[in-house]
Amino acid sequence: MASGSAKWEQRASQSSCGDVVSQKHIVRAAFLALFALALSGCAELFAPTPADPAAQMPLLEKRIVALVAERRAKTEPKARIMLVDTELTAIARKRSAEMARTGSFTSGDDPHVSATMLMNDDAKFQGLVGENVAAQRFTAKDGIDVEIFAKRFVDGWTASKPHLENLSFPDYDRTGVGASINADTVYVAQIFTTDLGSSDKADPGTPAVETIPSAKDGKAPIKPPALRGAIGGPSSP
Repeated sequence: MASGSAKWEQRASQSSCGDVVSQKHIVRAAFLALFALALSGCAELFAPTPADPAAQMPLLEKRIVALVAERRAKTEPKARIMLVDTELTAIARKRSAEMARTGSFTSGDDPHVSATMLMNDDAKFQGLVGENVAAQRFTAKDGIDVEIFAKRFVDGWTASKPHLENLSFPDYDRTGVGASINADTVYVAQIFTTDLGSSDKADPGTPAVETIPSAKDGKAPIKPPALRGAIGGPSSP
């Protein structure tokens, strides 16, 4: 009996020891789970905050200029190199800001003359002007990836024949890009121009804005005086 009692006590002791071990595993697992949850919360707490989208617009403009130049060279190797013009950049920014404000690509009754109308402020300009515009949505949580957004804008223009003709028209030698945002959308306008050898000293008088189907059509003299502010392609994406 004593021997049986000792064995029962040994088994009980082993069982009790086993229970303690199991409880330790449970406590340890619970602790690890809580620790992992805490780490997850810390990761969210210390996750980098997306950059202010408005502050990224100048970078986006520069990247679009670079990508368009690359695409232009591939599409039309004989195209003139386009210089970034500060006046055109200011006009493109004004254009994009207006699109962001209204949530629309159009301006006035005719969406094709919006950039031209802005350029009428320059009495010396007597050349051709083309305009490409587009928009992309974004979320405050994800912010704006400049490289991705710039590539999407340029890819979208490249996929559209009128827009591709604009950015690859070989005589354009000046450009400006403007990017603006509203609550959830980035609007971009790129303007292309060339004077085609016109003299800045020529008296422009009060030429009327003339809209034509493409920059190629505008290159040929249709009627005197030289066309002022002709649009090369539609202004909607």
